[in-house]
Amino acid sequence: MAARNYASLLVGLLALCHTWGVMADVEVNMEDRVEVFRGETALITCMFTSSEGIGGMSIQWFYVTLSGERQSIFYQDSAMKNKDKGTPFTDRFSVNGTGADGEIVLRISDVKVKDETEFICLIKSLTEGSGEGRTKLKVFATPDPPSIEVVETGISINENSPSKVGTCEVKNCFPKPNITWYRNNTPLRGAPDVVKVVPSVTVESSGLYSVKSDLSMKVKKEDKNDTFYCEVTFFVPGGTSMTETNHMKINVHYPSTAVKVWVESPKGHIKEGDSIEFHCHGNGNMPSSVLSIVYNGDDYSLDDNVFVLDKVTRRNSGIYQCTSTDFESDHVEEVSGNTTVFVNYLDPAVVTPTDTVVVDQGKELKATCNALSSLQTQVVWMKNGTKFSTGHSLILKDATFDSAGKYVCMVTVPEIVGMETSGTLDVKVQGPPDIKEPGYTEMEESTGSTVDLRCNVRGFPAPTITWTTSDGKILKTEVGLQSVVSIKVTSDITASCNASNEFGTDVATFNINAIKAQTETRAKEIKKEGNGVIIAVLIICILLLAILGSVLYFLYKKGKICGRSGKQDLTKEKSSKDNIVVEMKSDNTEEAVLLGVNGEKQHPSNQ
Repeated sequence: MAARNYASLLVGLLALCHTWGVMADVEVNMEDRVEVFRGETALITCMFTSSEGIGGMSIQWFYVTLSGERQSIFYQDSAMKNKDKGTPFTDRFSVNGTGADGEIVLRISDVKVKDETEFICLIKSLTEGSGEGRTKLKVFATPDPPSIEVVETGISINENSPSKVGTCEVKNCFPKPNITWYRNNTPLRGAPDVVKVVPSVTVESSGLYSVKSDLSMKVKKEDKNDTFYCEVTFFVPGGTSMTETNHMKINVHYPSTAVKVWVESPKGHIKEGDSIEFHCHGNGNMPSSVLSIVYNGDDYSLDDNVFVLDKVTRRNSGIYQCTSTDFESDHVEEVSGNTTVFVNYLDPAVVTPTDTVVVDQGKELKATCNALSSLQTQVVWMKNGTKFSTGHSLILKDATFDSAGKYVCMVTVPEIVGMETSGTLDVKVQGPPDIKEPGYTEMEESTGSTVDLRCNVRGFPAPTITWTTSDGKILKTEVGLQSVVSIKVTSDITASCNASNEFGTDVATFNINAIKAQTETRAKEIKKEGNGVIIAVLIICILLLAILGSVLYFLYKKGKICGRSGKQDLTKEKSSKDNIVVEMKSDNTEEAVLLGVNGEKQHPSNQ
């Protein structure tokens, strides 16, 4: 402490001498400002010029408080160095250099935004007086990415004053940033009763700034496609920088000026029985709008802009009006749109004559088929599932029993798939019975068996079918076009099928021959003949075996068989052609030996 008082005394004397004009001031040079980002290290350089050595010089660093006072943080002379305690910089600064080279640097680490102030370097000399320099420390903090929020519920154009559009916010910036609203790349400026921008600033405990900006506007329908965003401008060392928020669209509510209604399905022609799906849309965007469809004075509500009319008839043809009603404005506004619906129809087919018609054999029949329709129709007559003729008229010339049957009249609308109707006509051809030629009339059956006889008849009215035998016995009588009778065969039988109605009669005859006795006799004969053949074959086989055994035994006795008398002379005179020749082979050779009945060998070439 005594040394520091001594130094202060010397400084006072030097100042007094300077006042008397004995000494010149020390020249000190410093930068006007040093700019750094928050968290970095700031280097503040103090350069001075003095002819006096460092031994007669003192160096002192100060900072300016918020009240404008000087606060010492460091002192240095030839005898000591002292760092002041209890200052915001005590633990974060150091002084580099001794000043011997005319330069000393104040080094502040982990710079905070609250460190932004002015620093003073005071140089005092025993012989040259004193001098000081000042440097402002500027601190910068880059903000977090800015955000934007717009009103999601939408903004009505019917509001009389500006409505809130959205809010932009930027946090943790230093110095205070600036927010500018843009619409379609054009900056928005405040305008009375049209555009209103209200900023708000918050200083965080860290000293950083958070800034909000609220935009209110009186919107128009044209704003529905506009994009809004904010531009944030902030300071950085050596200049400024800029960033933007996302681009957003706002939901503008406006009433409809036109309404469109149309049939979504079915596409194309509509027919009776279809379900019609109507869609209705207005060109507005007002949540309070109500859509409804009116037809023949009846009001139908829409579900999500859709109305379905099920199983329509021709009575549903007409004009359908869709109306959009807006209840939000001071007075109710209605806008309508129309669409016309025509339901095509096809009435049931009408066949003339109806149901069943009777025509005489050989005569002509003419029938017609018609169905009332809103579109052109086509008519096809079908019989037994096969196309018979086309056109509204059915003409049967020279009618025969083949002409009889059920005719189906199919009426279709070519323009609409599935639109069809039908009618039927049952044709009866009137005439005498006609028995279809049986597949057989002559037959042979075993006595005691049962045979079914069938009779198929054509004719109208349905004939009476009577089965009789040649001796006049009636087997069966029935009315119809088909009859079957079962007959047990005991002897030769002749049966007749007699079909008759009021127009005539037809007869078919069946002859049955009983063949019981002939069949059993023939079977016995065949059995006897078979047994005789078997016996004859057995006798012949036994005789052949006896002959072969006799020959072999004779040869064995004569020594003619190989193995008993050895090799035989192959040069002996050949036997006559009438001799019996037997070929034998030994077990050990492939050579064949031919023997005659007299025991002589035969050469293979003479076999």
